[in-house]
Amino acid sequence: MSINASPELFWLLMTVAMTALMWLPYILNRMWEQGVVSAIWDPHGHTEAKAAWASRMMSAHGNAVENLVILAPLVLMVVMTGSATAQTALAVQVYFIARLVHYLVFSFAVPVLRVLSFLVGFSVQVLLVINLLG
Repeated sequence: MSINASPELFWLLMTVAMTALMWLPYILNRMWEQGVVSAIWDPHGHTEAKAAWASRMMSAHGNAVENLVILAPLVLMVVMTGSATAQTALAVQVYFIARLVHYLVFSFAVPVLRVLSFLVGFSVQVLLVINLLG
């Protein structure tokens, strides 16, 4: 993909990249808490983090992946059908910001903002569906 890709595809790429990196802090925390060898030598992957933020961050990452499964095909359909607009471009950018905020406020236990940021991301998905349906 070149830098000249549509704004929707650019922000989808940024969202995918961000989601792909969300595991790093909680895995580094696991290595800090248990030691590198113990953390990577766990054959079942059932260890629990001692730090509550790390457990919440892992949940936030899972939620981001679940929602990316919905966003990505919507963005691809918007681009492929030629129904991209200035509003869809802005919406996908807003989605990126909403998911970043959701990840952070979920991780650090900010209850109202967690729900609001989730709803902003969900609203973007709804907007893209409406755009596709005409």
